[in-house]
Amino acid sequence: MKNNKIVVVKNLKKYFEDVKAVDDISFEVNSGEVFGLLGPNGAGKTTTIKLLLGLLAPDEGDVSVLGMDPVIEDIEIKKRIGYVSEEPLIFKSLTPRDLFNFIASIRHLNATTTSERVSEYMDSFGALEYYDNLIATLSHGNKQKIQIIAAILHDPDLLVLDEPLAGLDAKSVRVFKEILELHTNNGGSILFSTHIMEVAQDLCDRIAIINKGKIVGIGTMEELRLKADKLGAKLEDVFLRLTEQDTSVNEIVNKLRASYTKKNYI
Repeated sequence: MKNNKIVVVKNLKKYFEDVKAVDDISFEVNSGEVFGLLGPNGAGKTTTIKLLLGLLAPDEGDVSVLGMDPVIEDIEIKKRIGYVSEEPLIFKSLTPRDLFNFIASIRHLNATTTSERVSEYMDSFGALEYYDNLIATLSHGNKQKIQIIAAILHDPDLLVLDEPLAGLDAKSVRVFKEILELHTNNGGSILFSTHIMEVAQDLCDRIAIINKGKIVGIGTMEELRLKADKLGAKLEDVFLRLTEQDTSVNEIVNKLRASYTKKNYI
């Protein structure tokens, strides 16, 4: 089961006029795996996810999600995946209770079982008090909790997470990590997009480092560490180098140090 290919991407390209948002990338996500897309903002991560979800059509290349074509079989794919975005994409005119009842209805979930699971999740996230509040009135973090619960209610085969930790407090992050572990232990797979290396390092089994639409490094954390060791650098420095941020970061650090030293001598 571990070797089943849940996502297969081959030579995928998506251009917006002169911008190469996704530029000939290839990777696979296995069953039971947490696969990370790691890169700076604007690297092409979200565009890649939209291509996998069938929200965009590729200009070139092949995409298979759960053995299906996202452009042709998008409805069938959506039945079997859960999606969490950085900005909560949920019906803000509803209450969480209304939203979850709606989801249970359209996904044909057992009402009693779903209600019990929702209560457990809401309690775990410390959000029970907001059960009957309009989603529009909730904080960003609480909206994100609602979106996460909505994405996992139907036990999807694949969770697609695009910067899902945005707005979550430390306790909620810990709860969310536990949910992800339970999901993969039960055979589910996760595609996790983030621009924070520490998050990818903590959660992902394998990582593809993406920059300017291209995958510039791919492998397990151990494989990436070995590459870093061979280059005689820390993994963080290698990430910055691969994503062409090392020069700008060094310049910023040097300016800060110079400013701090000058300030202390005034």
